[in-house]
Amino acid sequence: MAFPQKKAVILPFREERRRHQRVRVNLLGRYMLADRREFPCQVANMSPGGMALIAPVAGERGQRVIAYVDHVGRLEGVIARCFENGFAMTISATTRKRDKLAAQLTWLANRHILGLPEDRRHGRIVPRNPAGRLILSNGINVACRVMDISQSGAAIATDQRPDLGAPVTIGKTAGRVVRHIEDGIAVEFSRLQHPDFLEENVTGG
Repeated sequence: MAFPQKKAVILPFREERRRHQRVRVNLLGRYMLADRREFPCQVANMSPGGMALIAPVAGERGQRVIAYVDHVGRLEGVIARCFENGFAMTISATTRKRDKLAAQLTWLANRHILGLPEDRRHGRIVPRNPAGRLILSNGINVACRVMDISQSGAAIATDQRPDLGAPVTIGKTAGRVVRHIEDGIAVEFSRLQHPDFLEENVTGG
């Protein structure tokens, strides 16, 4: 990942907050600090001019950051402030890119996909055979119970607690952990599943 040299606008964080209304979101991504260390993150709120990230390493105020955010893409800026579980960053962007980002946020909000995996874009069903196999990123293969499934994701009962964003496989279907729930995890599939083969691909049933 290389830092581009083109000029872009970076507003002071307070000015950014006045100019742009922030939207509460729940989007996963990754970010890279200036020393090229990369970490997973979760965006808690966002506007065309800045965003707040729940992140394991905050960096220092004024440090440059590049983030790749699901449904949004590549964003860069600087750390504006740090808090207990992450940091807020401004977004460096041309006016055209800010307008595009505003449109993306509106599109996301209007389609209710900010709360994955709780969205109901695709109807959820309880599989006939809930027994499944969960394969973790380290290759561990454990039995699990598929509580419900849709074309885009599943709720899995398991005592395993992979990190948010961790890749997993349910049956034959690849995905990643998007939320921890009371009895297990919620998984978003890497691609939409065909409804005719959904149960077969996820539970083998």
